[in-house]
Amino acid sequence: MKLFKNLFIIGALFLGMAAVQAQSKVAHINTEELVSAMPETKKMQEDLKKLAQEYDTEYKNQATELEAKLKKYDAEAATQTDAENQKRYAEVQELQRKIQLYAQSAQQELQKKEFDLYKPIAEKAQKAINDVAAEKAIQYVFDSSPGKGLIVYTGDDLMGAVKAKLGIK
Repeated sequence: MKLFKNLFIIGALFLGMAAVQAQSKVAHINTEELVSAMPETKKMQEDLKKLAQEYDTEYKNQATELEAKLKKYDAEAATQTDAENQKRYAEVQELQRKIQLYAQSAQQELQKKEFDLYKPIAEKAQKAINDVAAEKAIQYVFDSSPGKGLIVYTGDDLMGAVKAKLGIK
């Protein structure tokens, strides 16, 4: 009789745990893999590559012009006055500074463009994940990409209850 009672209690516990687990559905998805498989991402990468090539070509053109000017000024340095050589030196330094600024601004523009193009792709992926989670009644979806975490959470949030228990407002 005691054995039957213990088996009944263990069975009830297992059924209770199964019911709790059935109430909270958990899933995972690798969002990096999802986003990289989207056609919009491939187009974004092509657009960024074209833009980077344009910036690179312009940078190389400016560097070539500077190099030509340097060679010319070096060849003529002996025949010029000190004042003229100093003026040319300042001009070369200014051109070098402008080329460096161009490279920095081109890099910033590329980063901004990448962010602007990536944002709607990420939002589309997030919406699809949310929709599928809702269709399948999944409360928690974890991102299985390296270094990521929870991306959908519709279950109970215990923060309020835990704060109240600790006396935190």
